[in-house]
Amino acid sequence: MIRVRLRDLGINIGRYETGTYNAITDVPGVRVGHTTLSYKNAEDRIVQTGVTAILPHSGSLFQEKVLGSSYVINGFGKTVGMIQLQELGVIESPILLTNTFSIPAVLEGTIRYLLDQNPQIGDTTGTVNVIVGECNDGYLNDIRGLHVRPEHARQAIQSASSGMVEEGCVGAGTGMSCLGFKGGVGTSSRIASFGQSYTIGTLVVSNFGEEKDLRVPGGGWLHHSGEKEKMPDGSIMIILATDAPLNERQLGRLAKRAVFGLSRVGSYAAHGSGDIVIAFSTAHRIPHEQDQGNISYSFMREDGKWISQLFEMTVEAVEEAIWNSICKATTTEGNKGRVREAIPYHILLGSSSKGGVLK
Repeated sequence: MIRVRLRDLGINIGRYETGTYNAITDVPGVRVGHTTLSYKNAEDRIVQTGVTAILPHSGSLFQEKVLGSSYVINGFGKTVGMIQLQELGVIESPILLTNTFSIPAVLEGTIRYLLDQNPQIGDTTGTVNVIVGECNDGYLNDIRGLHVRPEHARQAIQSASSGMVEEGCVGAGTGMSCLGFKGGVGTSSRIASFGQSYTIGTLVVSNFGEEKDLRVPGGGWLHHSGEKEKMPDGSIMIILATDAPLNERQLGRLAKRAVFGLSRVGSYAAHGSGDIVIAFSTAHRIPHEQDQGNISYSFMREDGKWISQLFEMTVEAVEEAIWNSICKATTTEGNKGRVREAIPYHILLGSSSKGGVLK
């Protein structure tokens, strides 16, 4: 069966229009690439994992940084680069997503890529701050096998493109589970005009919750009487991009609003859930080397309705991106004979053949 996105089922979320691709790549210049690892190895272990790369623009990110920020909804997660991001408010590398144990390999691969692109790093200038986030795909993936290697990070970066974004069981989402079903990569966008048009785009890697937590779009919770195997609390990585002229503090405010989109699908940020948001704006580029001591930029005012509209757009886009990650995911066989089923679409349309009731 061909898997489709939420809107293909006739379910639309929110009041704002989507971009052309309803994806993070609707923000001009943003590109996404995946490396997907899905196979049985020589030891009969199932590998279901990968790497996803998000590039804020097509130039040298080290030489032309973008303003960014982050927000930790729940800190049961392992990331690299977040401390300097919060301190300096700039992003100077691709943003890489993978599984928990593959952060070191992805970090190495990205550093090597950036060193090749920028011979001065660590020599005539400083080092580089690479941002890597993760979710635990160990239910389906042979996570102890450390199958992601540095070259897989490079492949994800080099394959990054604009336009349509692959969703579901791809890249970092290959082995993820969400709300009792197969999760993965999802994306969405919103557009609004404040004198000129601005876009909010998001990409998520969904790996949280149980089926009992699932909240049907526009409806109530789906309750099932039968008990299932208890899953770890899981995680989600949320990447936000915009071309609106926001400074790093305003981007931090934007990142906080992702919480509301996450909660709408049923998450309550359980104890063991690593829920982390990274936000950036492509409106300005900050040169690595500067001839003058001061740089002038303009930013959006906060005493009007514009920034509140951006907040609402963020909530809508995050909610829909999560549903797209689930809707596009396919039933996946994992390690140790485990299987994670794709969500049946009739559940989202208001009924369940498994004896569930909507409340």
